[in-house]
Amino acid sequence: MVPEAPTVLTEPEWQAREEAHAGRMRQWTRPHQERRSRGEKHPVLDFLFSYYSHKPSHLERWQPGQNVVLAGPSARRFLDRRGFAEVDGGIAVHDPKLTEARLKTAEYVSALLRATASRAPRLSCFGLHEWAMVYREPADQVRHSQLPLRLGSSGTDEVVESLGVRCGHFDAFRFFTEPARPRNELRPTRENQIQLEQPGCLHGNMDLFKWSYKLDPFVRSELVGDCFELAVDIRILDMRASPYDLADFGYPPVRIETPEGRSAYARAQADFARRAAPLRARLIAECDRLALVNH
Repeated sequence: MVPEAPTVLTEPEWQAREEAHAGRMRQWTRPHQERRSRGEKHPVLDFLFSYYSHKPSHLERWQPGQNVVLAGPSARRFLDRRGFAEVDGGIAVHDPKLTEARLKTAEYVSALLRATASRAPRLSCFGLHEWAMVYREPADQVRHSQLPLRLGSSGTDEVVESLGVRCGHFDAFRFFTEPARPRNELRPTRENQIQLEQPGCLHGNMDLFKWSYKLDPFVRSELVGDCFELAVDIRILDMRASPYDLADFGYPPVRIETPEGRSAYARAQADFARRAAPLRARLIAECDRLALVNH
């Protein structure tokens, strides 16, 4: 396969894209920064900036991605960023040392996402990972101790015991309480992550955001933004289906302890799997492009 010719963006073109991306992300970054300045915590949305390590300022920052040349004198300010260099016609992502490190990341990401895409979605976990994180936990050690449990401690434990837990995502499983771990049907580890990831997993689909920014600056910001917005919507469902009472934050529960709630959860899970599929494919394509240009 022959590498494609670079796309050259005029100064007005890339500046318009830069402004549009920043404005799109500020609807999430600015409220977060304002809450943080007031010392306020948000049990749903803070996760997107704490568990995921991409800073709000970096999320707002536009990157053209691979094989794009930014024309015009203003593009020289990109030289202050890691990974950019002067090329024929302007400024572009070009850094052999950075590329070598990112290639290793891209190889893993590509293998993980391809394996995930090859499987059918499993829609039978019903979000019980959040319940397993508080199962038989002392009240003062519950993860979101500022929030009441909708069914109380004993009611929460009964749901875990009656429905069973089928979580295959290691980064959720590692937060299970010790009594909950043996109740999980699967034994996810970092080593078997590629073997277990599947496209119906909410956390796996949220992690598309993580993989997009891990490949920075080789993934264009529009794709990072798409993955972030998917992660926002998934996180909201994740917590609505959790054992916590989030009424004071405006989130009605998805009552997975009932048959109706489990059906609603599975439908939403299937919708997210459909939304995630093209984003996963675009990330795989970026990994392929990175490997092609640098081998």
